[in-house]
Amino acid sequence: MTVNKQWIYARKPNGEVGPEHFEPHDAPMPEPGPGEALVRTTLLSIDPASRAWMAGRTYRAQLEPGEIMAGWGLGEVVKSNSDRVAPGDLVSGEFGWQQFIALPAGKLIKENKAHKPEHLLGVLGITGLTAYFGMLDVGRPQPGETVLVSGAAGAVGCIASQIAKLAGCKVVGTTGGADKCNWLTGELGFDAAIDYKAGGIHRQLKAICPEGVDVYFDNTGGEVLDAALARMNLFGRVVCCGNISQYNATTPAGGPAGVPGFLVTKRIRMEGFVVMDFYNRRHVAEARLAKWVAEGKLKPAVDIVEGFENMPEALAGMFQGKNRGKLAVRV
Repeated sequence: MTVNKQWIYARKPNGEVGPEHFEPHDAPMPEPGPGEALVRTTLLSIDPASRAWMAGRTYRAQLEPGEIMAGWGLGEVVKSNSDRVAPGDLVSGEFGWQQFIALPAGKLIKENKAHKPEHLLGVLGITGLTAYFGMLDVGRPQPGETVLVSGAAGAVGCIASQIAKLAGCKVVGTTGGADKCNWLTGELGFDAAIDYKAGGIHRQLKAICPEGVDVYFDNTGGEVLDAALARMNLFGRVVCCGNISQYNATTPAGGPAGVPGFLVTKRIRMEGFVVMDFYNRRHVAEARLAKWVAEGKLKPAVDIVEGFENMPEALAGMFQGKNRGKLAVRV
């Protein structure tokens, strides 16, 4: 092959992101330089944070129109000018939306071929690590406590919830639609699920959690965060992982209701985190997650879209709530 197909982030969204904000581009095949490797992309991760990267600086620089769309990927080493990786190795890294990339070998993570590729991007990758460290290190659930997870049918949410269940907690998830609620309670073993699209989130949460919430794992922000804060118990913990309800907003919403009042009177700890802060312990977490999967204690839901040409539609579909679990595109 002599052409490297790419997707360019062409136009900044003013509201909901869609296929019209991206353009296909044919680039010359990259050639690895000294210490670099050429990688053929096989799977690309679709993540809610992609929209936040377009809006402003986060834990990474803001994406600018004209750049290759950013994204984490999995691929095979085709050519290597480094002794760190060899042709045929399976690696992951910040590939962006393109079929081939030449990167310094030091920026590639060598992956274990014994695992399913989709698990390496999901439960054993950044998604699973985010759920693991966010729930266990930031949320610190204790047996018998009540844990609420928003965006519970999403990639991180469905893993974080199952980890809380393994910790001996009552687990309640919020999601959109009765079908997803039934999937959470029937397939993934949640104690209860709340359909936020049905309205009355405060009323629903009070009925399902009459004794309050001890840990709230927040993937959405917005109205669910307001309702959760009102139900938090003394010394509760709020894990701030994502804010998907606001990523497409044209005007940022105000801060959550009851802050700082609820935090002070109930002595609540509200903490944000980025998974890279815990990377010095990633191998321990990966091994534990893999063991749970092998034992059938953790079900890694995966939603695969076929075809590199469908990258923009896959991202838009995620914000429309079309996926269950980890969303990725098979290149």
